[in-house]
Amino acid sequence: SQKLSLRLPVVLVVAHLTAGMANLSRHEKEKSFLTATGEKRPFPSLHDPHSRELSVVIPAYNEELRMPVMLDEAMEYLETRQKKTPSFTYEVIVVDDGSRDRTTEIALEYTKKYSADKVRVLTLVKNRGKGGAVLMGTLSSRGKLILMADADGATKFSDIEKVEAGLKDVNSGPENMAIACGSRAHLEKESVAQRSVLRTFLMYGFHFLVWFFCVRGIRDTQCGFKLFTREAALKTFSSLHIERWAFDVELLYIAQCFKIPIAEVAVTWNEIEGSKLVPFWSWLQMGRDLIFIRLRYFTGAWKLQSPQKTD
Repeated sequence: SQKLSLRLPVVLVVAHLTAGMANLSRHEKEKSFLTATGEKRPFPSLHDPHSRELSVVIPAYNEELRMPVMLDEAMEYLETRQKKTPSFTYEVIVVDDGSRDRTTEIALEYTKKYSADKVRVLTLVKNRGKGGAVLMGTLSSRGKLILMADADGATKFSDIEKVEAGLKDVNSGPENMAIACGSRAHLEKESVAQRSVLRTFLMYGFHFLVWFFCVRGIRDTQCGFKLFTREAALKTFSSLHIERWAFDVELLYIAQCFKIPIAEVAVTWNEIEGSKLVPFWSWLQMGRDLIFIRLRYFTGAWKLQSPQKTD
């Protein structure tokens, strides 16, 4: 017990000294997107008033193979919805997270097909991690609502209607703050049957750490299909520190600290081959991040920020 009492202050000091904010600054090349004719145009800011009904932010790292299937499905849904309801306006922002393959080139083909008003590509100069990619795309978006969706297409895109309904149910205040999370919690029994004992153990360990240190009341924090009101996105992403796998948990932790209502909505989900999550080390990294989230806010190394305009 004496060793434990000595270790705890050391852990707190390490957590405090290694704390840092997510990097909100941009390289010059990250401040603009290309039009269908190859002209550069500056990205707008999340601080500006919305000018579209929906922004879809898609983080993509070496996704030349899986992304076209997802984009075809998303664009077909969005175009059909716009034809039925002309007042529905949208944009898709593909954030290439420092890929080494043709992710940017393939995404730009959709800009050429649908216009840069509907499909924009933000190419990050170096890999920042999924959280960093989602952050940069969100800060560049024009939507009244902002959907974060994975490039692998694991979630059926039309399930956006389910998360929109969930968002509407909890968004009752005049400040227009709400988040709706797509959830795979209803599929847990089935997935446990298909997983190895080690992965199942790691999954339950992760769930316990999330519950114990960070977020209560949300069974699936990691599904990459989340819908934010513009106001909730600005409030939560402005305080984000983690840019890699555990960023979802910190976002929801921040939302709960600000008392932003969160809906959890069951979505259709399929395992897609080629997952980027290397099981064992990623689980350990996420476990460490979860413990540090709580410790860093506890020691005051991390604070909840007021939204400020960045470069």
